Amino acid sequence: MKKWMHMTLQQKLITLFCLTSAVILTVNLFTYSMLSQMMGRVESVYTSNVNLNDLSNGLEELQAAMSAYLSTKSSDAMEQYYRSEQEYRNLIDTLNRKATDNEILLTEKNIYSLSQSYLELTGEIIQAKRGRNVEKYASLYDEASELYDEVNTFIYSLNNDQFRNNSETYRALAESMRYMEMITIAVLLLVLLGNASLIVMSTKMITEPLKLLAATANEVAQGNFEVQQLPVEQMDEVGIVTRAFNQMVTSIRTYIEQLRETMERENQLKEREFLMQNHLKDAQLKYLQAQINPHFLFNTLNAGAQLAMMEDAEKTQQFLLNVSEFFRYNVRKDDTPVTLGEEIRLVDNYVYILNVRFSGEILFEKDVDESLYHIPVPGMILQPLVENAVNYGIRNIDWKGRIELTVCKKNDRISISVWDNGAGMTKERIEQVLSGELPEETSASDSNGVGVRNVIERLKLFFDDQAQMDIYSEGLNMGTEFVITIPFTGEEE
Repeated sequence: MKKWMHMTLQQKLITLFCLTSAVILTVNLFTYSMLSQMMGRVESVYTSNVNLNDLSNGLEELQAAMSAYLSTKSSDAMEQYYRSEQEYRNLIDTLNRKATDNEILLTEKNIYSLSQSYLELTGEIIQAKRGRNVEKYASLYDEASELYDEVNTFIYSLNNDQFRNNSETYRALAESMRYMEMITIAVLLLVLLGNASLIVMSTKMITEPLKLLAATANEVAQGNFEVQQLPVEQMDEVGIVTRAFNQMVTSIRTYIEQLRETMERENQLKEREFLMQNHLKDAQLKYLQAQINPHFLFNTLNAGAQLAMMEDAEKTQQFLLNVSEFFRYNVRKDDTPVTLGEEIRLVDNYVYILNVRFSGEILFEKDVDESLYHIPVPGMILQPLVENAVNYGIRNIDWKGRIELTVCKKNDRISISVWDNGAGMTKERIEQVLSGELPEETSASDSNGVGVRNVIERLKLFFDDQAQMDIYSEGLNMGTEFVITIPFTGEEE
């Protein structure tokens, strides 16, 4: 059945024709075989009578050949005798020679025994004739003649019995042939009915999908695109057209649905872009303290750096340059993406400024895969985390503070870690920061939770919810690790 489903229409029609032809041919061959067997049995009915007639003729020829030799004593007569004797021996070799209760077989055994005795006597007669022993072959000839008559009698009697039996067998076979003829006619009628049913079923399997396809296509032509998918059960030409029709209807429905959703999708994109801009501006305002003019502050710091260079104050110049770079980064970036390398350089500037302010108390280490510097990210995502580690991690601890920044690629993701060995966080505090559900009084005075939440939301907007932030801490005074995971968006450089 599976093969039939994958056939073409041409292959199906050819297969159907070959199948019906094969069935008819098989029935005809079977009928011919049965009739041949019946004819063979009819022919074999009288074979035994024919054989007995041949045996009687052979015995008669042998007797005649012996008499001819006794009369003429010619070499031709002797040859004829020996030829007749051999033929008769061959004929009696087919007779039964075993003890049995069957009368026919017992008669064959008697004929065989008498024939052997007769052959021995004829042999002795020929030898006596050749030896000119007239008295001996004359007495043996009379004895052989008596055996000849006796054997002929047995053969005649057996032939009559066989004929009676064969006549009864022939009548039975004739009756069987009449029954066989009736059975053959019945079988042929059944085969014809079966073939007709097979043709009707097969053509129905081919035409029904066409009718269904035509009716559905008519509905679609009238504008009804909500029709059900047509079943595709066969892989022939009709199945291929049906599958293409289903795909066409599905494509039309999808296209119409896409047209309906276009405005909603555009509105969603605009809304996401608006949220992105708001979050970015909120972060910039938070870290630039927007009460002053950023351009004025950047120009002022740049002038101070030039003045320090003129006075050979290298440390002051380096400090002012880092502060200038820090503010320039915020001034020139709006809602456009930045690279991971630019974000890391901003962190370097920020840490340098802090170490100048706090006399190098902050130990900052980084392990960064530089091949990832080109990866695009939203602005202001690393510096707020480092600031958070400084203000709420290591600022008020009694031991040497350390911050580590790690950036590496893991499979098809990029992992960014900001770790500190500071005050740590409780599980409740971590959950509040990640969910943005900080108490109202905490949010108002504590930029930690607000800045982190801002970073989380901008990351998710930028990477279509494929970015993730996790916070790990074993408890108070056990340090904290912020881990950002983003998708790898390009080949390494």
